[in-house]
Amino acid sequence: MPPTASAPSSTVRADTQLIGLVGLAHAISHFSQLILAPLFPWLKDAFNVSYTELGAVLTVFFVVSCVVQAASGFIVDKLGPRPVLFVGLGALALAAFGYAVATSYWMLLAFAVLGGIGNGVFHPVDYTLFNRKVAPTRLGHAYSVHGITGSLGWALAPAFVVPIAIGFGWRTALASAGALALAVLLVLWIYRSVFTLDVKAVQQATGQGEPALASGQFDFLRIPAVWMCFGFFFLYAVVISVVQTFAPVAAGKLHAVPPALVAMCLSIYMVASAGGMVLGGFLAADPSRCERIVGIGFGAACVLALVLAFAQFPAIWVPVIFGAMGFASGIAGPSRDLLVKRSTPANATGRVYGVVYAGLDIGQALAPLVFGWLMDHGRYTVVIAGLALVQGVFVASAFNVTRVRRTALPAATAVA
Repeated sequence: MPPTASAPSSTVRADTQLIGLVGLAHAISHFSQLILAPLFPWLKDAFNVSYTELGAVLTVFFVVSCVVQAASGFIVDKLGPRPVLFVGLGALALAAFGYAVATSYWMLLAFAVLGGIGNGVFHPVDYTLFNRKVAPTRLGHAYSVHGITGSLGWALAPAFVVPIAIGFGWRTALASAGALALAVLLVLWIYRSVFTLDVKAVQQATGQGEPALASGQFDFLRIPAVWMCFGFFFLYAVVISVVQTFAPVAAGKLHAVPPALVAMCLSIYMVASAGGMVLGGFLAADPSRCERIVGIGFGAACVLALVLAFAQFPAIWVPVIFGAMGFASGIAGPSRDLLVKRSTPANATGRVYGVVYAGLDIGQALAPLVFGWLMDHGRYTVVIAGLALVQGVFVASAFNVTRVRRTALPAATAVA
């Protein structure tokens, strides 16, 4: 039976229920990001367009998501996360149904706008719920589950839509994706009381949800750490975009990897990343060491990428290296999110996460343009070396976020 009490609690049961439901919603967000790309071969023929034009559909999706993500944080802080979450899931479902009935390329672009609107609400909603309702001692596990479900959502998308497209056509595949999003929305509606946010009750139960800052609602934009976090997540988005789109193919070209093994690299990376996040959730229980965990995790991933770019070894080791790189990155995931939490002023969670995570959408919109050009010109070594470089800069930015946060003015200090 669904819960009937709306008052928040810091009990293990209440936190577990909230974390699980938010994770389910986050999985659908990531799932919806990847339902089109695996179907590009079908869509290319159906609409008589190029891969560049199809890629532009995804660019529109992420550009709109970026704008909405920054704006939705303010709405979450004003109206609460629950209605924004339901609107976002509904928009993703409608976008999938829209793709399924599209009769022109321009209709795909139009529904990509709707999908971007739906996708843009999730990080402000999710982290507001976590940071205001989950006991601080369990935040690391909340962030870990959040990252795991996101990775699993990415992994599920091609496994879900491609077999349906092969058996019943691409329109049925996309309509089925919309039905899945609607089913999740129904589950969350049944358990809607879990998402109620009463700031005073939350503060009493968890020690979070402090009173709002006395200054204006845009004053958080003057905090340097907020913009450092924005850049931090921009770099992370470039990393994940390169891994999802070009790195497996580039590594396959460099090491003569059979196509079947190349196709496995991304799935291995994502599953290993999810496993790393489980360990990372325990390591993040001590927030004081989150910078070192990020440094070690992405530092190791950087070294592994350099090995892919410049070392010579049998092709069978390429998926293994992708798995190790995913595991190392996954370990750093929960600590990565804690860095933002520690840079967030009291009661500005939605706004800060909206701005900071807009860096994700911008990175995912721009990275394919740069690295796609490198792929088109056969610069496979540069693609993998560029991935290593971005991961190295990502490590440096993590420590810079901490340095900027510690030197911020007392009035803008983060919630500990």
